[in-house]
Amino acid sequence: MAVQSLSQLDSSGRSATQEPPPPAAATAAPVAEIVNVCKVYGSGDTEVRALDRLCLTVRRGEYLAMMGSSGSGKSTAMNILGCLDRPTSGTYRLNGTPVEHLSDDQLADLRNRDLGFVFQQFHLLPQLSALDNVMLPMIYAGVPRQERRDRGVAALTRVGLEKRLDNRPNQLSGGQQQRVALARAIINQPVLLLADEPTGALDSSTTREVLDLFDDLHRHGMTILMVTHETDVASRAERVLQFRDGRITDGLGDWLKTV
Repeated sequence: MAVQSLSQLDSSGRSATQEPPPPAAATAAPVAEIVNVCKVYGSGDTEVRALDRLCLTVRRGEYLAMMGSSGSGKSTAMNILGCLDRPTSGTYRLNGTPVEHLSDDQLADLRNRDLGFVFQQFHLLPQLSALDNVMLPMIYAGVPRQERRDRGVAALTRVGLEKRLDNRPNQLSGGQQQRVALARAIINQPVLLLADEPTGALDSSTTREVLDLFDDLHRHGMTILMVTHETDVASRAERVLQFRDGRITDGLGDWLKTV
């Protein structure tokens, strides 16, 4: 994988609302397409426009990072991409499916089938072993018991925890818990992996180990979208999207020089 460093990004020719894909990804099929999405909270004097006519296309096999200050809209965009919130207006297609008018049950099925989530806080069930935590999404997907176990063991082996299958979260380090969370996120082979500050609770050494796992997933074709405040974390991605005032802004190169 050719990783583009932050210092190599330029600011020429970029749209105020959408970051164009690099040439190598230009012909890849879209995984997620957001078109003119607005998200408004409140009304009148209390109205807050969290997203303002946002346009974004995530193509299969891309590794993207989203950056921006608090209130810039990146977390709201992540929630809409993850089918955890609905846009006030505009359209969103996930893997070809228009999602803005789906029922809550349909959204839940879509999340379980097509999306994987990794958060800063690991959200593991404390009473379950690492293997049982990883197998949970497959229970909801109706995967047979033996297949669940086989796939769960394979996923934990992939993240280096083949000797920790029966450990509960309180018997694991922070980095190991995040590895379990990552194994759980990829267990149903999602079309899009969403990571919200996945290294925010980790030390620098463990951060590098977890980011190496993301790199490996990307090398094997996983589409990844990560929210981060840290430029060294964002530098692992192929593309960096800078959010400001509910949009993806231009002038990314100039902004990075000030960090």
